[in-house]
Amino acid sequence: MDKNTVTGLLLMAAIMFGFLYFMKPSEAEIAAERERAEAAAAQASQNSAPAAAVFTPADSSALAAAVRSMGTPDGQGRTVFTDGTLALTVDSIAGLSGTVNAGGATADIVELLGNRAALTNAQNARAAAAVRTVIDNSVRYEGFARYLGGESKISTLENDDVRLDIDSRGAIISRVVLKKYKTEVGAEPADIVLFGHETDSYSFRFNTRDQRIDTRDFNFSVAAEGDSAVFLSMAPAPGAVWGIRYTLGEGYVVRMDVVQKGMDAVVPPSTVSMEMDWHQKMARNELGRTFEERNSAIAYKYVGEGVDELDAGSDDHESLAGHLRWVAFKNQFFSSVLIAKEPFTAAELASVKIKDSDYLKDMDMKATVPYTTADGTAASFDFYFGPNDYTVLSRLDDTLGHDEDLSLTRIIPMGWGIFRWINTIIVVPVFHFLSKFISNYGIIILLLTLFIKLIIFPFTYKSFKSQAKMRVLAPEIKEINEKYPGQENAMKRQQETMALYSRAGASPFSGCLPMLLQMPVLIAMFSFFPSAIELRGQSFLWAHDLSAPDSILTLPFSIPFYGNHVSLFCLLMTVVNVVYMHLSMQNQPNSGMPGMKAMQYFMPVMFLFIFNDYASGLSYYYLVSLLITIIQTWIFRKVVDEKKVRAQMLENARKPRKKSGWMARLEEAQRQAQAAQRQQAKRRR
Repeated sequence: MDKNTVTGLLLMAAIMFGFLYFMKPSEAEIAAERERAEAAAAQASQNSAPAAAVFTPADSSALAAAVRSMGTPDGQGRTVFTDGTLALTVDSIAGLSGTVNAGGATADIVELLGNRAALTNAQNARAAAAVRTVIDNSVRYEGFARYLGGESKISTLENDDVRLDIDSRGAIISRVVLKKYKTEVGAEPADIVLFGHETDSYSFRFNTRDQRIDTRDFNFSVAAEGDSAVFLSMAPAPGAVWGIRYTLGEGYVVRMDVVQKGMDAVVPPSTVSMEMDWHQKMARNELGRTFEERNSAIAYKYVGEGVDELDAGSDDHESLAGHLRWVAFKNQFFSSVLIAKEPFTAAELASVKIKDSDYLKDMDMKATVPYTTADGTAASFDFYFGPNDYTVLSRLDDTLGHDEDLSLTRIIPMGWGIFRWINTIIVVPVFHFLSKFISNYGIIILLLTLFIKLIIFPFTYKSFKSQAKMRVLAPEIKEINEKYPGQENAMKRQQETMALYSRAGASPFSGCLPMLLQMPVLIAMFSFFPSAIELRGQSFLWAHDLSAPDSILTLPFSIPFYGNHVSLFCLLMTVVNVVYMHLSMQNQPNSGMPGMKAMQYFMPVMFLFIFNDYASGLSYYYLVSLLITIIQTWIFRKVVDEKKVRAQMLENARKPRKKSGWMARLEEAQRQAQAAQRQQAKRRR
C-alpha cells in the first residue's frame, strides 16, 4: 500500500468521524424524544389494559358459599379462608368480610364485590381472577377444595440410618437422606440424597362421582402419631376421610398405607383401581460415571417370577400387564424400591438417559393399584430407600412379611448362573467374615485372593506337574514330528504322539483343568468388585475409592477405548500379566510357536484397555492373583525335579498299561479317519 493510499484512507475516516460528531442530537432533543416514547408507552398500556371487572350479587353469594366449603371454622361461628391472595371470613350475622391482595394493592372484599374498590383496571382484573378461581374450585372439587391452598408443612421421621421429610402438599415423601453414606462427587462430601423434592415425586389419582382427583394438588392435614409415624389426611365430606400414613421403624424401610373411611359417599362403589405416578431424576453419587450409568436402571418383579429390568445402556420403555410385586429405581450402589402389598395390575415404565454432569437418568412409573371404597387400608406399600447391600436386602424377605421370596438381592449385579453362585455362596460370606476383624479392605482383598488360591492349589500343582511332563517329552515329540513329516502323515503323527502320552502317563489336557476352575472365579470377581458397596469410599495405598478407577493422571486428551486417565493398578496388572505370560510360555513345550506367542502377549494389552475404567479393587485383585501365581510357578520349578519326573515316566512306560475308555475311543476314531483318508486317496487315483 503506497503513501497516497494511506493518506486518502485517513482523510476519509476523519471526515466520517467529524460528521458523526457534529450531527449528534443535543441533550434537549434527547430528553424530548424520551418524553414522547414514555407518553406513547403509557397510551399503549392504557389501550391494552383489561376492562374493570363487574361483579353481581350472585358473585358475592357464590364466594361466601366457597368460603364456607373451603374454609376452616374458628370455633366462634365464623369460617376463615386464606390462600395467599384472599383473606376472607364468613360470619353467620355479619356475612362476608376480608381483603384481597391484587398486584401490591389491598382492597376490601365488600368494596370489590360492590364494584367500588379503588384499583386500576389491571389490579381489578387480578383480584377478580383470584375470586373466580376460588369459586370455580369450590364447585369443581367440592369437599376436596378446602385442601387446595395454604402453606405446606414438613414433617420429619428419622432413625439411625435414614431421615425422611414428608410434605403435606401432596402427602408425599419429599426428601430422603441416607445418614451413613456420603457422595463421592462434588467439591465436598455431602449426605446421599436418594429422593429430593426438586427432582422426585409421586401421587395417586382416582375418580370421585364428579371429578378426577390427583393428590399432588392438595395440601393435607397433618397429625403426628408418636415419634415414628405421621398421618396426612383430607375430609372431603362429613364422615369421610382419605389419607396416607407413613411409619418408619428400624433400617431403610418406610411403610406407606392409604387409609380411608366413609369414602363410598364420595367415590363410586364400583371403583376397583386407582393410578400411581412415580418419577425420579437420578442424581450422580460416584466418581466413575461409566459404571454408575451402566448399573442405573428400572428393575421389576412379577409375583412368582424372577427379576427383570429395562435396558440400562439406552432409553427404554416397557408396558407391563400382570401381577407386579415391586419396582425399583436403582443405580450402582443405592436404590429406591416400591413394594406393593397387593400387586400392581399393570405398569408403564420408562427410562431416559440424561447428558448432564450431575444426573444420570429420568425414570418414570405409571402403575395401576387395586382399590376399594371399603373402610380401612385401601392400599399398602413398603418403600425401601437404601444401599444395595446384599446382607440388608436378603433380610427384608423375613421382615416385610410376604409369602414369596422378593429376590431383592437381584438388584445387585453379581453375574448370572454359576458366577452369581460363586459370589453369593463363597465370595460374599468370606468377604463379610473378614470385614468383622479387618477394617482395611485392601488387606481383605489380599486375604480373599489367598483363600481362593488355597482352594485351587491342588489343581494348580497338578497342572504344573503335567506341564513338566510335557516339557520332558519334548525331545520324543520332536523325533515323532521328524519321523512323520508332512500333512499326509498328520494322522500317524498324532497317533504316535498320543501313544507316547499314554505310555508316559501324561496328558496335554490336564494343564487346562486349573484354568477352567479359575475362569468362573475370575469372571465372578469381574461382577463382584464394581457392585460391592463395602468397597465404596474405601481407600488403599494411592486408590481413594476401591469401587472406582484409581486415576493417578488425567490426560489432556482421550484415547479411544482407553479414556483420558491412567489407572495405576490397571497398569501394574498389565505389566505383571506380561511377565506371567512370558514365564508361562517358557513352561510350555510349544513356546517357540510365533503365532501363539503373539496371542499370549496380545491379551494383557487388551486387558489394559478394558480395565482402565473399572473398579480399582478389581485390578488390584487380578494384580495380587497374578503375583501369587508367579510365586507359585517359581516355587514349583524349584520343588519339582524334572529329571525325577522323566525317570518316573520311563518307569511308567515299561509297565503294561491298560488303555482308558477315552483313549480307546480316540484311537478307534483315528483308525476310522485313516481308513476314510485311504479310501479318498484311492478314488482320486
